[in-house]
Amino acid sequence: MLIRILPPHALRESDVTPEALYLSRRRVLSGLGAAALALPGLAAAKAAAPALAALNVAARRDQAGGEKVTDFETVSTYNNYYEFGSDKDDPARNAGSLKTRPWTVVVDGECEAPGRADIDALIAGRLEERIYRHRCVEAWSIVVPWVGLPLGDFLKRYKPTSKARYVAFETLYDPKQMPDTRYGVLDWPYVEGLRLDEAMHPLTMLTVGMYGRVLPNQNGAPLRLTVPWKYGFKSIKSIVRIRFVEKQPPTTWNRMAANEYGFYSNVNPHVDHPRWSQAKERRLGELFKRDTLMFNGYPEVASLYAGMDLKQNY
Repeated sequence: MLIRILPPHALRESDVTPEALYLSRRRVLSGLGAAALALPGLAAAKAAAPALAALNVAARRDQAGGEKVTDFETVSTYNNYYEFGSDKDDPARNAGSLKTRPWTVVVDGECEAPGRADIDALIAGRLEERIYRHRCVEAWSIVVPWVGLPLGDFLKRYKPTSKARYVAFETLYDPKQMPDTRYGVLDWPYVEGLRLDEAMHPLTMLTVGMYGRVLPNQNGAPLRLTVPWKYGFKSIKSIVRIRFVEKQPPTTWNRMAANEYGFYSNVNPHVDHPRWSQAKERRLGELFKRDTLMFNGYPEVASLYAGMDLKQNY
């Protein structure tokens, strides 16, 4: 009898795909036939993609403790972006259909100066590069040099009122450009939210690029959020609307599975996901797991949660 012994670094199913997503997939394969098998591989997709424009970075800061930066190839081909597919390599294959120009972001709600922001005007402003750790709830992690501007500086332009206690974010919803929004994998459009003080924290970035160039479509072009002390799904992609609101806004994964994905979603090794531990993580490109750090290694945000039960408010 042949007994198969898995190596110690073998991925568990829980490390790869959330059960809620797996159970709700509605991939429509009939009618595609052999054409589906002829889809180009990632290498072909990358070769066909236009060159990414370089960004004018005014300042650079390493905020990942000198850790090795994950290579661009990995970060741009291993993604969670369910509008373009639920497998990790789907977004790199499929996101070429997204048109990122023209692109404006509506900013409204509880503010004195609502308006619109044009992506090209944002890119033309003063940009910073910050190397951040980035932790995904499925127990994988990366280190990325993101390029953008502090979200707080951007939000101040619109003069939030005293009623503004939270900031709500919304992703583009366009089934013509985003093929998987035709299926009921998630409740579209993708939405996220932060408390106002979290949004204003200096670590929170409104991100327009990575590795010194504009964002690839699969990584959230042309504008995404980066909140390095929270799990990756909080860093919403392809933002089209930002609202100041008085009450805690709904968020996509919290609506899908509230017992698994809380509103705060701070990286906390002491709070297990209901189906696996969050105490360990694996950097993409490394063989062995490492200990997960509280707040993903950003202790300066701890004061935001003083007096809160972080197991109850996960």
